[in-house]
Amino acid sequence: MKLSVKHNVDQWFNKIAKNPALGRTVSILWLILIGWIAFGWNLGNIGLIDETEPLFAEASRQMFVTGDWITPFFNGDTRFDKPALIYWCQAIAYAIIGVNEWAVRLPSAIAAFALVCLVFYTIQWYFAKQDELEQVSRPTRRYKTSFIAAALMALNPETIIWARTGVSDMLLTGCMASALLCFFLGYAGEESREQGAGSREQGENSSPLRPAPRPASSALFPNKWYIAFYVLIAGAILSKGPVGIVLPGLIVAAFLLYVGKFREVLSEMRLLVGVLIILGLSVPWFALVIWRNGWNYINAFFGYHNLERFTEVVNGHSAPWYFYFLVVLLGFAPYSVYLPLSVVRLKFWQRSHWRSLERFQQFGLFAWLWFATIFGFFTVAVTKLPSYVLPLMPAAAILVALLWSDFFQDTEARQTIPVSSSPTPPISPSFLGVSGWVNVVFLSVLATALFNITHILGTDPAISNFHEQIQRTGLPVIAGVMWLVCAVLVAALLLNRQWNQVIAINLIGFVAFLIFVLTPASFFIDRERQLPLRELSAVILEAKEPNEELIMLGFKKPSVVFYSHIHVNYLGLPQEAIDHIKNQAAKGLKPASVLLLAEQKKFLQMDLQPDDYKSLSTKGAYNLVRVPFKKKKSEKMDIS
Repeated sequence: MKLSVKHNVDQWFNKIAKNPALGRTVSILWLILIGWIAFGWNLGNIGLIDETEPLFAEASRQMFVTGDWITPFFNGDTRFDKPALIYWCQAIAYAIIGVNEWAVRLPSAIAAFALVCLVFYTIQWYFAKQDELEQVSRPTRRYKTSFIAAALMALNPETIIWARTGVSDMLLTGCMASALLCFFLGYAGEESREQGAGSREQGENSSPLRPAPRPASSALFPNKWYIAFYVLIAGAILSKGPVGIVLPGLIVAAFLLYVGKFREVLSEMRLLVGVLIILGLSVPWFALVIWRNGWNYINAFFGYHNLERFTEVVNGHSAPWYFYFLVVLLGFAPYSVYLPLSVVRLKFWQRSHWRSLERFQQFGLFAWLWFATIFGFFTVAVTKLPSYVLPLMPAAAILVALLWSDFFQDTEARQTIPVSSSPTPPISPSFLGVSGWVNVVFLSVLATALFNITHILGTDPAISNFHEQIQRTGLPVIAGVMWLVCAVLVAALLLNRQWNQVIAINLIGFVAFLIFVLTPASFFIDRERQLPLRELSAVILEAKEPNEELIMLGFKKPSVVFYSHIHVNYLGLPQEAIDHIKNQAAKGLKPASVLLLAEQKKFLQMDLQPDDYKSLSTKGAYNLVRVPFKKKKSEKMDIS
């Protein structure tokens, strides 16, 4: 029965392979399906999430409204945290579909989807080249592996979170990871071009009237993939600054030094041309923003947001040395348990073996150095955030997909393949079995943690009775049961030695988790945490008098600035707010009042009397009041 099903699957993939149009159609439909599930579904149906996302959204809105495409502003102040590409993309989206949540997140979603497509293409290309070398057709392995690689790339927590968030991290990852894939395609394709040129030269008539073909490496410009690499590096620099060239540069240099082709490849890449492309695309904006803002920009962006983040703890974002082990374990869950075996399988320490292979066969080694370089770089960095290792997720997906390719065999391609022609020998099922049982344990622990999630999560001051409300949703039980079922199914497959279906159970489990747990949970958090602020922003728009100041006391929620389109004065302490209101009253400003948005706890600490303010609205944990001024000779605060 098993052989019959497998034979039917192979026949189906063979049919796809023999019909290019059908193959392209199925591939496009698959990419659209996983792209929509991971990045498009309900993308704009949840409000902006404080505290970071509204900063980008509002800076882009200011750029869109004012027409100043050089200097980003937020709440009346310059915002030099990130370069301009994310703001440009969001502003363009505003112009196309309006100022809304969809437009804020669309650039991140598009960057993620484009990267998934390029991962899919690269895997397809790699296995097509391997089949060509081995003179065998294995469409089942090629298509299954590329489908799995695209799904692993899209359907993991780290990628989904940042692809659905309107910040610069996914744009950086899209540019950087795509640049690295383009580099490898150019690197491997250059060898094919030279071999093709050599073959044509041998086959041509040696007539003296016919000039000999010029070697591909003597061309004035690099090949198209190298050009794409340079363009995308410029995009990465405009997404997040120097890290956009430093990290890819380190990865490419480490790879070329390892395989002993450093000078050779730098020559064929036409590095001078590449530098001119990168500088020509990225430098103009930096020159303009520095020309306009001078040392304020240099000190803020290059000093604080780049150098200090690497050498010092910034904004309290410190973590122990093992922090990114946990981030990768959970951020690439549940497939992360297979990463150790995926790496060991490569035997990357056998340098002579890897140097003897053809260029395209070094793909697995390249993915490993990509993963290790980014992981090591940010482990050394002092400031640590989960989003920093987002650019290694494509490499993780590639490594795990290549591991599973050993178990996607074609029943019609049984001829023996020389070991020397394969970059890595097939992994033993017993080794995969060990990782499989680790997978079972991991899913069981995950299920147990979700059953007891209220004992793990801290409290959220913006949501009253946070733990009780989560329990009432029933989501922890649904999530726990879901992963427990997956653990049982994986265990059953391992006992029956059905290795190639294990990864499918993990993927199906994650999709179900995304649809039935994560999405309802995000709506719950939005309703309880963010909706009150959006509703209060609407009240502010209606109630605010011309030139009336809005004070936010005790917290910083930039979403209010985005939704109300009003400048907000952030004050931390109740006494600070009292003193500020007294000073404003003494100036005799018109109108003779301020709007005060405060957490209930902080508001009570102001000790205002009922006749000192007018309540406008109370939503969730927040109060919105108007505090009129009045003049008194007493020492009491001048408000009424």
